[in-house]
Amino acid sequence: MTSGKTNNQLAKVAGYLFPVILTVLFLYFAFKGIDLAKSFSLIARSSLLATSLYIVVFFTSHLARALRWRYMLNSVKKDVSTFHLFGSVMVGYGVNCVIPRLGELYRGLFFGRWEKISRTTVIGTIVIERIIDIATFIIAALISVFLYSGNLIDEVSWLQPSLITGYILLFSAALFLYFIVRYSEKFKKLFLRIAGKISPKFETRLEGIFDTLISGLSSIKGTKNIIMIILWSAIIILLYALNSYVGFYIFGMEASGKVTFMMAWIVMTISSFSAMIPTPGGTGPYHLISIFVLTHLFHFGYEVSAAYALLTHFISYSLFVLSTLVIIYFANKKLLKKGLNKESFLSVFKITGDEK
Repeated sequence: MTSGKTNNQLAKVAGYLFPVILTVLFLYFAFKGIDLAKSFSLIARSSLLATSLYIVVFFTSHLARALRWRYMLNSVKKDVSTFHLFGSVMVGYGVNCVIPRLGELYRGLFFGRWEKISRTTVIGTIVIERIIDIATFIIAALISVFLYSGNLIDEVSWLQPSLITGYILLFSAALFLYFIVRYSEKFKKLFLRIAGKISPKFETRLEGIFDTLISGLSSIKGTKNIIMIILWSAIIILLYALNSYVGFYIFGMEASGKVTFMMAWIVMTISSFSAMIPTPGGTGPYHLISIFVLTHLFHFGYEVSAAYALLTHFISYSLFVLSTLVIIYFANKKLLKKGLNKESFLSVFKITGDEK
C-alpha cells in the first residue's frame, strides 16, 4: 500500500519535473555560445512601432482562430458569444503556458460552462480542430519546401521524418475517427464490453470519450461551414506568418535587404514544430528552432536571432498569461453580479448540475 502511494507520488513529481527539465535543456542548447548581453541590448533598442504592430497581429490571429471555431460549433449552438470564443481560446493558451497540453481540455471545459452547453461536445470540436491544425501545418511545411531557394529537407535533417510522422498520425487519427463515427454503436458496444471487464469506472470514462469524439466530429455539418473552416484556416496561417514577418522589423532585420514574407513563412512553419515538445508555452524548443532557422537557413547573426526568439516568445507568452488573468477576472465579476459563485482554476474541472 505504502509502496503504491510512493510510486504514485514519484510519478506525479516526475510529471511536473519533466517539462521543466526539457525547458532548461532546450534553453541551454538554444543560447549556448551566444552573447546574450548583445541580444538584450538589441531588445532594448527594438522598434516600439513594430512591436505594437506585432501585438495587434498576434491578437488578430487568435480572434481568427475563435471565429473559425464558431463554424465548428454552429450545429451545437447558434450565435455563441464572440467574446466567449476568443476568451476561451486565450485562456486555453494561457493554461498551456503553465501546464503543457492541459490548455485544450481547459478551454473546452471553460467555454462549455460559459455558454452552458455540453462540455464533452465542446472538447470533441477541439479534438477535430487540432486535427485540422496538424493538416494545415503539414501543408504549410510542404509549401516551405518549395519556397526555400535551397534544399530544405537537407538543411533541416529532422523535417522529413517529422512530416512523415505527422502525416501518418494525421491519416491514422482521421481514419480512426471516421470509422468510430460511421460505426459508432458497434464500436461503442465492443469497447465498453472490454472496458467493463477491466473496471466499471474505466467503462464510464471510455463511454464519455466516445460521446466526446462523436459529438465533436458530427458537429461540423453543411457545405458552408466546411468552406468557412477551410477559409479561416488559411487566414490563420497567413496571420501567423505575418506575425513572424513583423517580428523582423522589430529589430531592423530588413536592413540586411533579405527580409521577405516567404522567409517569414518558413520561419513560422519550421518553428511551429516546437509545439510538439511538451514544455510550458513552447519555452526552449521555440528558441532553439527559431535561432537555428534564422542563423542556418537565412544567415542572420546569432545575437539578433536570439533577440528575435526571446522577444517574440516573451510577447506571446506574456499576452497569453495576462489575457487569461483579465478574462477570468471579468468572467468572475459577471458571475458575482448574478449572485453566483466565482470560478477558481480547479472549480472549472468540477461537474455541476446537469453538465456533461
